[in-house]
Amino acid sequence: MTSSDRVSARCGELLDTRPETLREAARDFGGLVHTPPLGVLRPRSAAEIKDALAYAGPRGIPVAARSGGHSLYGQGQARGGIVLDLGGLSAVGPVTGDRIEVRAGALWRDVLAATLPHGLAPPVLTDYLGAGVGGVLSAGGLGGASHRHGLVADSVLELEVVTGAGEHLVCSPDRHGALFHAVLAGLGQVAVIVRATLRLAPAPALVRRYCLYYPDLDGYLSDQHLLATDRRFAYLEGQARPLEDTAGGWHYMVEAVAAHQGPTPPDDTALLADLSFGSAEITDLGYAEFADRVAEDEEILRASGAWLHPHPWLNLLLPEDTAASVVTDVLADPAFRDLRENGLVLLYPLLTRTLRAPLFRRPHGEVVLLLALLRTAAPGAADPMVAANRTAFEYARAKGAVAYPVNALPMSPADWREHYGSRWGTLTEAKNVHDPHGVLGRGHGLWR
Repeated sequence: MTSSDRVSARCGELLDTRPETLREAARDFGGLVHTPPLGVLRPRSAAEIKDALAYAGPRGIPVAARSGGHSLYGQGQARGGIVLDLGGLSAVGPVTGDRIEVRAGALWRDVLAATLPHGLAPPVLTDYLGAGVGGVLSAGGLGGASHRHGLVADSVLELEVVTGAGEHLVCSPDRHGALFHAVLAGLGQVAVIVRATLRLAPAPALVRRYCLYYPDLDGYLSDQHLLATDRRFAYLEGQARPLEDTAGGWHYMVEAVAAHQGPTPPDDTALLADLSFGSAEITDLGYAEFADRVAEDEEILRASGAWLHPHPWLNLLLPEDTAASVVTDVLADPAFRDLRENGLVLLYPLLTRTLRAPLFRRPHGEVVLLLALLRTAAPGAADPMVAANRTAFEYARAKGAVAYPVNALPMSPADWREHYGSRWGTLTEAKNVHDPHGVLGRGHGLWR
């Protein structure tokens, strides 16, 4: 038996092809795209991932990595291919000094649970800690500390990966640097992440959370610019919220957090100086409770069944000089009216100089804003919402916006070339070198 035959036999033995397994692998959090694979592989080591890619690559069989399963539009699916369920690669730790080793299938909730006993945490966390480590690093990862520390991916010190060509490598900025930078925020196009070494920072014991309310968008955006650039808060996000009137108006809330160790609380007067908000709510929380606050919402949604409904979400990064017009026009669009009753609108600033991963695309300017339109659809009613996402994307793109590419948004190869701009050649070269058969990440639709 040749080496190729042995790999083929081993891969076939390990593939789970039960109908219920294929149905589960054909579903993600978005609930909009359903593409069954040939089978699901649950690797227990990098060697098994290498065997799978050595088998799939020359045969042109698509391969997709899946950890938390929170893709929105089939990005983690593999039509007629192999889904790598990384749930078995979920070890976290140990913490060594100011760093931790984490397997790609771990959830961020598990990472935080391992680091907090040491008084440490990743510098940036996404709002939802039930997401998988590998998926967030492949997208880049944004959170309330991004205006200070950049992307979640910007805290990665080293990666262990298996490339689409079947090479098992360890990479860092100084070792296989081009591969390292093509993996982080690279949408899984060149390699499967097996392990990441993350930099950690001191974690507070307590936080004071300030919810500051604004009646108008201009005042809100002005204060968000100030807070992002002077960095007085450790965490900074915000929302657009519907007014309870018949005119369809909106008001706005800055969500800002000051970290402290107690017993002396933050100086409210100093932190709120020079701001133009109309009213404020101030609460004190433990840091762990604040960081995983979305877990309670998830529990409620799961109990009601809404967690399993379609989620046609759209995330855009807006240049500051056109943000007000884009936000105003999109929120006034009748196609997004359901946001008032059954959705969430995030709107908060980022500093472009902190967003360091080369493949993470952002608009021009010192300050940009994330606009996240997070909707839940009734079963069977999501198609018009996806179409509205496309219309809103094209409108915003004409005003300098780019997509944060974790969306329920159909994108053509031409869209992706425009998205990456001057970095398209870099990504193409990395793809040709590290995934020459083009089997990885097909769910994003970058290549024909």
